[in-house]
Amino acid sequence: MQEEKTNFGFEKVNFNDKKNLVKDIFSSVADKYDLMNDLMSFGIHRIWKDEFVRKIPNLKSNILDVASGTGDIAFRLIKRAKMLGMLPNITLCDINQEMLQVARNRAIDSNLMQGLTYVCADAEKLPFPDNSFDYYTIAFGIRNVPRIEEALKEAYRVLKPMGKFLCLEFSKIEYECLKPFYDFYSFNVIPKIGQAVTDNQAAYRYLVESINLFPQQEIFKNMILDMGFNRVEYKNLTFGVAAIHSGYK
Repeated sequence: MQEEKTNFGFEKVNFNDKKNLVKDIFSSVADKYDLMNDLMSFGIHRIWKDEFVRKIPNLKSNILDVASGTGDIAFRLIKRAKMLGMLPNITLCDINQEMLQVARNRAIDSNLMQGLTYVCADAEKLPFPDNSFDYYTIAFGIRNVPRIEEALKEAYRVLKPMGKFLCLEFSKIEYECLKPFYDFYSFNVIPKIGQAVTDNQAAYRYLVESINLFPQQEIFKNMILDMGFNRVEYKNLTFGVAAIHSGYK
């Protein structure tokens, strides 16, 4: 029987192969990942992430940050909590050890070591007990998971009752008149920036293709509802270039 395939950008690959290909991509660009985010988005990703972390009102809580990458979300949460005299417990979870190492180094450089735990694990098979976390966050990571439904099931499983799921992801432009300009920039400019900065044009071509294939806002909302979450909603950012989806267990 032929093995089921999934998308790796516009290519079709086996599910297990996708995990390894994604790991290889992020290993190759880990040291330039933050710089590329600034260049590609003209720094707007920082505004999106600031808005994202404001969706967590109780910072004295147990938070799981999946696909944590270099720690952008976790560090924002820790800094915000410190300003309010709180200390959350944040678990940074990523399938890529190189990205987690960059996050550790950033934490040391910024003296942000308290309250952080690092776990190298797969979003589809989280090594945590049921009902463990008050919040589950994932930013710009869920589109890289071969089986998005499995990641959503795991999010539901590890959240406590009434726990909150939060996902920040690239999405679909709201206005058709902007789409040609956005597509031109995405497919023609971003890979060239990736080549110049990381010497890896293919990694950023994959990124653009994976964004293009990610479900539209309403479709993704329904996927979250199908996993059992309630009070599911989303907010578009910058005309729908990105969106924040949320729901409760």
